[in-house]
Amino acid sequence: MSEVQVSREERSISKSNFTIWEKGPGFAEGIKDLKNKLNANTVTAAVVATIFGCSGPALIIMNAAQNGKLTDVQTISWLFSVYFFGGLISVILALYYKMPINGAWSIPGAVMMASALPLFPFDQVVGSYLVAGIIVLFLGISGLIGRAMRWIPLPIVMAMIAGAMFRFGLGIVTSTQKAPLIGIAVIIAYFWGYRFSKKISPILWALIVGVAMAFLTGSVKLAGTKIGWVSPQVFSPSFSVEALVAIAIPLAILVIGAENAQAYGVLTAEGYKAPINAMTVISGVGGIVTSIFGGHNANIAGPMTAICSSEVAGPDKSGRYAATVLNGILFGGFGLFASLIVPFVRALPGPLISLLAGLSMIGVLLNAFEGAFSPRRFRYGAFFALVIAMSGVVLFKISSPFWALVGGVIASMILEPQDSKAQNQR
Repeated sequence: MSEVQVSREERSISKSNFTIWEKGPGFAEGIKDLKNKLNANTVTAAVVATIFGCSGPALIIMNAAQNGKLTDVQTISWLFSVYFFGGLISVILALYYKMPINGAWSIPGAVMMASALPLFPFDQVVGSYLVAGIIVLFLGISGLIGRAMRWIPLPIVMAMIAGAMFRFGLGIVTSTQKAPLIGIAVIIAYFWGYRFSKKISPILWALIVGVAMAFLTGSVKLAGTKIGWVSPQVFSPSFSVEALVAIAIPLAILVIGAENAQAYGVLTAEGYKAPINAMTVISGVGGIVTSIFGGHNANIAGPMTAICSSEVAGPDKSGRYAATVLNGILFGGFGLFASLIVPFVRALPGPLISLLAGLSMIGVLLNAFEGAFSPRRFRYGAFFALVIAMSGVVLFKISSPFWALVGGVIASMILEPQDSKAQNQR
């Protein structure tokens, strides 16, 4: 996100008139026009967004679940909740506002959970998810979203994201070293797809080639794998101060400062008057609902919103919401059938999953680094947030993303007070 977009976004959020749920054209209008807006462009954008969201990012959740030693049922419930309810958010907002406002879940949040899950019992993790949703909902209905955005500068948030996700980028190299035949074939497929297949995500080509090579090299362990329907499970929460500080607060900040902010900036740049308060409220509700099923959050999604609001969805901006509706339906279907997908993915070799997860993070990492350092504001704070998050330090059972935000803000207040003063005056 450029400096101009960030500044425009911050000014718009801080100056907008507060209302809990901004008025839109309504569901009747959205449904009536939907059929006429479904065309080759909107369908293509929806499919591209779905492939992006259901390939590499899904592997990130599975990788985090493996790190946290979650059971198959816990993993399936996690995937079901974030995809099904994320898709539902897309359908609701797109039809009501007739805008390409996509729901999904926080990729950086899932990355953060990869390091946080091993530190706490799962019931405390569920409790932290619930509290994160409550925090986001409170910020939405209270009108404090603008203040929250100013307290944690976006460059520092983006630097924390970059640092937390950097190990996924390193996984491209380490995984290729562990399984060179699979790794080289996957990387070649990714490069080829990126260079010559513009309408299909290069991750899809990498996934196809990677799975094929895994079978050819005998690396797929299907023996004993049971593939069948498993219903999502409801989990009871419990609470601890350590888990709330380590998970709930950073997750709420990521939902607001990364996902909502990115989507709002993209929509504003495309000429839409995005309903920031409604986006925040529904992200809070999504976080509360998904926590019941062990999911970390269903919220507004920056990358999918960027795809469906772009020219890929056609020149008619008033019809791009159709891409979001279709994307939401496809996401919901993916969540419903997660139990049929998880056992197969678990049979794949670990290096392949890590490699695909790393490749899927390239775009997110580039955007995070750009958002952290291109604005030329809060650069020292962003640097300290980056290195603290990259360190993986854990203090008092609180993982590095939280300390990255704390350290970044403190460093910025000491080393670049002029930036903090200028932001508070907006």
